[in-house]
Amino acid sequence: MACDLWLVPLVDVLCHSPDNPFSEEIAAYDKALTDAGLPPIPVFSYMPGLTGDVAPVAGFDYDALHFLRRAYLLRLCGLEVTPVDELGGDYEQLLEMFEATAQQSHLVWHYDHAGAYVPVDFPHPLANDELLEGGGPLGSSHGLLRELEVVAPSLGIDPANPPAAPDPPAGPTSLEERAAVPQDDGPFARERHVWLGLHAAATRSLGQGSMIVFS
Repeated sequence: MACDLWLVPLVDVLCHSPDNPFSEEIAAYDKALTDAGLPPIPVFSYMPGLTGDVAPVAGFDYDALHFLRRAYLLRLCGLEVTPVDELGGDYEQLLEMFEATAQQSHLVWHYDHAGAYVPVDFPHPLANDELLEGGGPLGSSHGLLRELEVVAPSLGIDPANPPAAPDPPAGPTSLEERAAVPQDDGPFARERHVWLGLHAAATRSLGQGSMIVFS
């Protein structure tokens, strides 16, 4: 099953528009940030090169996302990062054994099909009843990028000089549609494919002032 990542530019022409389709989500995220003593989601003034257009940035399948989350948990817990062909009981055991660690991770503690990362730096994902009933825990683009850099060496990626990211989907991908095929056929091909997509999303989120949205 396919999963898409979209970038939502946090520019005033979108965020201050009465037709902003993300107004309710942004209000919920701002409340969670404020309750945690953090600044609200930044909104930037329009400048040439920035628009209010929402665009896809990456696409991959749900299983591959869990493969990457599994690799990160293994790395974080000091265990050997080994490739797998399919998700098995070891991932569920990891989540149970290291539940507290998993819930502190921007990469791991996030809904597969919804939710967002925002360009505000905070150490752990934020959650309250409203978020958990909707899109799930709120992640930080800064935190996501840090965690991707931690797991990168285990996947054969130099985080300071990663390969080019795969091309994003041309448009929305249906849930049942087949996700893009990884660019290489190595033992961690699927984890690398997701890593590159998330890394592209996180770096652009911070560089452009955008929110990453799962769909």
